[in-house]
Amino acid sequence: MNGFLKFSILMIACSCWASAANPTIKSAWADADPTLDTDPSSRFWRGAQSAYMDRDSHGKPDPSHRTEVRARWTNRNLYFLFVCPYQELHLKPDPQTTTETNELWKWDVAEAFIGADFKDIKRYKEFELSPQGEWIDLDIDLHSPHHEDGWKWQSGFEVSARIDKATHLWYGAMRIPYSAVDSRPAAAGNILRINLFRSQGPPSAQHQIAWQSPMSDSFHVPERFGLMVLVKEKP
Repeated sequence: MNGFLKFSILMIACSCWASAANPTIKSAWADADPTLDTDPSSRFWRGAQSAYMDRDSHGKPDPSHRTEVRARWTNRNLYFLFVCPYQELHLKPDPQTTTETNELWKWDVAEAFIGADFKDIKRYKEFELSPQGEWIDLDIDLHSPHHEDGWKWQSGFEVSARIDKATHLWYGAMRIPYSAVDSRPAAAGNILRINLFRSQGPPSAQHQIAWQSPMSDSFHVPERFGLMVLVKEKP
């Protein structure tokens, strides 16, 4: 076997291993930024591929809280839609939706952790929204002993949310400026590091739901992130 063939086989093997080791979400391109909405049947969200959060923080299946997530991108923004089944809501009294809510993670939330730095994986951004339309964004630096101080950062992201009590579902949508998470222009082929989470229910019966289980009581385990690739073809 010649050297070139050996090298080719090695590259194919490494590529297959990486694909298996790094679960990937495809974010589908849209040619224009829409009005932010939470309707999964809208034209915009019908063009997105679905991923699912269906395990707890330690990898145990949680089928009653299986959460659908859809992702899209434009030249300016990233979009996420969360479809969240619930048994019991745990909501902050007197919600404020015009300014961010520090420590929102103590209540029901859906979260996206997104990083573009593959050399320093302890640096990434965190985005949260609640069923009531509250929000917070954080610049996470796990080198810092108080990474929660990153909530003072402002990304300019927007949210929309609604609760359907009849079906025990709540819906949340995010619009995140691409420049808030990556120094590169948004482009097909860009790959981001990502994980997705939910906290649902009161402390006595809380469900911690993950796309890629961190295998920890903390969501902040960047070694367990998956990937998101921006694509232009239909998902």
